[in-house]
Amino acid sequence: MQQNSPQLFIEISNLEIVFIVGKNNKKCEFELIYSNNIKVNDATEKEIFDFESIYNLVKEKIYLIEQKLNFTFKEVTLIIDMLDNYLINFTGFKKLNGSQLTKQNVTFIINSLKGKIDEFENNKKIIHIFNSEYLLDKKKVENLPIGLFGDFYSHELTFFLIDKNYFKNLENIFSRCNLRVKKLISKSFLNGIDLINSNYSLNTFFRVEINCKTSKLIFFDNQTLKFIQDFKFGTDLIFGDISKITKLNLNVIEKILKHPKFLKNNIKKDPLLEKEFFENNNFRKIHKKLIFDIAEARIQEFAEIVLYKNIN
Repeated sequence: MQQNSPQLFIEISNLEIVFIVGKNNKKCEFELIYSNNIKVNDATEKEIFDFESIYNLVKEKIYLIEQKLNFTFKEVTLIIDMLDNYLINFTGFKKLNGSQLTKQNVTFIINSLKGKIDEFENNKKIIHIFNSEYLLDKKKVENLPIGLFGDFYSHELTFFLIDKNYFKNLENIFSRCNLRVKKLISKSFLNGIDLINSNYSLNTFFRVEINCKTSKLIFFDNQTLKFIQDFKFGTDLIFGDISKITKLNLNVIEKILKHPKFLKNNIKKDPLLEKEFFENNNFRKIHKKLIFDIAEARIQEFAEIVLYKNIN
């Protein structure tokens, strides 16, 4: 593929598929030329992911994109955002006895750890390997210490894994669309890297994502993805709590929470919900503070589960 040819990226989650096409412009900057997303279903469980339906959606959409751009794609980069992520941290060792650490030593450790993954997790496929930590004589070093002398070296790797059958199903979908899967990338990893790129002093942090039906905790240590935990709850619980108490339907609640008039610093000035929010329903006096209090109580519960009382 030529360097300035359009490149296809497809992001797949349990709820939607995002199609992105970009190419390098004359300044060698990546330029977005197409973007579109399709809702899949309301499923949040990987086990009921309908690969045949996904294939039909992908095949039709790729055909339309190729017609629109007058270009035939040969490969695709997949970005996956799924439940049940698997991250394993392994540490390998090498006794140096005062000798110099070589590239061959490091290669041996990495291959040994990869072999352990293949042995103990043979139903999983490695999609990312991160260098997590280097220790030379029990002292942490920032960069790979090849060429330095010491007595004992330890090297920690973080492996990001996915289910092999899941990957084979994805591969099959795109093979039937005459596309080769060029690369597989975790959306959680990309989100963390994006945060680092916009905050250069940020090295170690938690990132909490709260979506409609799911939530996710991501931990980066020294700019390395170290941990992911998924939770099967999201903003739908907040909306449900507000609906039970106020008797407003979910669509109205979503409209209220997204409206620029609904800001916490406006509560004292305009304490009651405006009539426009009730649409065809009978107007009732509902205090904005009540809605804030309900939402904050549920969000505090989320914080306790995800962060403060999380034994992981």
